[in-house]
Amino acid sequence: MKNKVGREIPDELLKTGLEPFQGQYYRENYEYTKAAPTVMAYVKPNRNKVMPSLKATIEALHLHDGMTISFHHHFRNGDYVCVQVMKVIHELGIKSLFICASSLGKAHAELVPMIEDGTITGISSSGVRDEIGKAISEGRLKTPAWIRSHGGRVRAIETGEVKIDVAFIGAASSDIYGNASGKGGNSECGVLSYADVDAKYANQVVVITDNIVEGVNMPASIKGIDVDYVVKVDQVGDPKKIASGAIRMTKDPRELKMAEYCAEVVAKTEWFKDGFSFQTGAGGASLAVTQFLQKYMDEAGIKMGWGMGGITEPMVDMLHKGYIRALLDDQAFDIPAVQSVHTDPTHYEISCSEYANPLNKGAYVNYLDYVILGALEIDTNFNVNVVQGSDGLIQGAPGGHPDTAAGAKCTIIVAPLLRSRLATVKREITSVTTPGESVDVLVTDYGIAVNPNRPDILAQLKACNLPIRSIEELADIAESICGKPAPIEYTDKVIALVEYRDGTIIDVIRQVKK
Repeated sequence: MKNKVGREIPDELLKTGLEPFQGQYYRENYEYTKAAPTVMAYVKPNRNKVMPSLKATIEALHLHDGMTISFHHHFRNGDYVCVQVMKVIHELGIKSLFICASSLGKAHAELVPMIEDGTITGISSSGVRDEIGKAISEGRLKTPAWIRSHGGRVRAIETGEVKIDVAFIGAASSDIYGNASGKGGNSECGVLSYADVDAKYANQVVVITDNIVEGVNMPASIKGIDVDYVVKVDQVGDPKKIASGAIRMTKDPRELKMAEYCAEVVAKTEWFKDGFSFQTGAGGASLAVTQFLQKYMDEAGIKMGWGMGGITEPMVDMLHKGYIRALLDDQAFDIPAVQSVHTDPTHYEISCSEYANPLNKGAYVNYLDYVILGALEIDTNFNVNVVQGSDGLIQGAPGGHPDTAAGAKCTIIVAPLLRSRLATVKREITSVTTPGESVDVLVTDYGIAVNPNRPDILAQLKACNLPIRSIEELADIAESICGKPAPIEYTDKVIALVEYRDGTIIDVIRQVKK
């Protein structure tokens, strides 16, 4: 059957109890009982949690075939923990594992042979980039991958839809009790927000660090009361690789033009007033919006109440200059953000559930005034794809895209009309990550389109000097330049399920024909 965004969901999936996407607020007032871990109580005093090696730790966990294990990605491209753990598991001959990761990417290429030999047979992740994405796209994973937003992952764990047997949490520092932090030593990553839900809901929890501190490691992101074992390794990650190539302040004239348009859209809409809340993505144009926004804030004599999300240096700079009163941080995207969260008194670490869980009693995304996001593709119904390339290969991640888009009063997509002679604005996109009902404005280098569902925003922007066009006009321009691409041919094999943040299925991805 077709779901609300017109994507075909196979009947065999629906027969298993999965539901098709039925709208961004379909599960308003949804009732559920939170899951609970199965905990082995440690009653006798002075138990030593510190283990001599990863191998000894995994043997003590009684890890066996078919279990679900989890990892977080605060070290991003500099993560060493996931591969270190999986190499030991592989050597021990354990098979058929389900990996529940907050994201997988370039740092995890060594997992591909383990997918091929059956060590890993299932994956749930937001990011499925680089070699991992290629392996899934080529059908090498035994079962379809689950692609979840950051909020959707937390929801799946808290509701018990995903049950984690063992959580492996990489930390910059820990004490012997398991109180762990993203601060301390040579491998600082800032926060451990994604791992918070793993620590609270996994049956067993292992903290892996290269820095066991003396005394009590406070304040702690991960509490020792949730931790079974602590193990020291040579290095948990490389902080220099936290900032990926996508995280940069642009000097490209086209991107700067879009950023300037976007800042004016923010400044000319009704929520731009003292105390407004704001989140921006980490792409070049999105980051540059903060530069242009400061001029409008000076003119209006206002300050941002709080900024949120994956925090970057431009947001930290605005905090230091007094443009922002507080930062709410669930991921540090670069070294200045890592440093700031532990030194600036109004830069706060929040859990991923606090950030984006759609089924708690009020995640911060629900209180955003503005969010600035990117897109690989957007169609004339404002549906957005950030997961699947125009060639059909999986190469991206929903991250917090669907979460923030659903929560913000004004969701703005910033994307060039064309990338390397490929259209960004299309009649039909390769797959859907974020529904058009969550998107309010599209800013491109060829003009700005406002979702017809938001006549209030359109009326406010028409009073400005901005180049307003319909999204159909933008699609016509793109098609006149690029032509109409031949459709991709797929096999019947489903290689990934794109889950909307509430647990319904917004799309499926099939294997491309060779």
